[in-house]
Amino acid sequence: MTIEEKLNQELVKAMKARDQKVTDAIKMVKTKIAEKRTSVDFKGQMTDEVVCEVIQAYIRQLKKGIEEMKQVAGDEHPLLQKYRFEIEYLSGFLPKKMSEEEMRALIKEKITALGASGKGSSGKVMGAIMKEYKDKVDGALLRKLVEEELEKTG
Repeated sequence: MTIEEKLNQELVKAMKARDQKVTDAIKMVKTKIAEKRTSVDFKGQMTDEVVCEVIQAYIRQLKKGIEEMKQVAGDEHPLLQKYRFEIEYLSGFLPKKMSEEEMRALIKEKITALGASGKGSSGKVMGAIMKEYKDKVDGALLRKLVEEELEKTG
């Protein structure tokens, strides 16, 4: 079953249960998927990978909204709770990320394979990992860990 089919099933269940929070979250993602599908530059099929990219982009948008709202209204704004719920709920449709330990092992392996050393090689190591494991690693954590490991070699 594709992620899009799972979203459709969950939407039906949420609507029957009158769960407005879940219904709103899924409808927003379905709108973003429809926008992607009909965009001029989109060609091909709506694969799970593309749906994941859409969900990840929406989650990034929500996180940015949270940060902006916190600056203006503090932690009191009612939309903050809605955004946090949507982030948590929609993250369940994404592939699981590697743990920090798994990432460290992968980084060490790539550093050895590429013969990288010193901070100047971080882009090369990160690029190699992101090319192969883009959906399975947290980019910010990856950068931090790569720099830490390269510091040890440099």
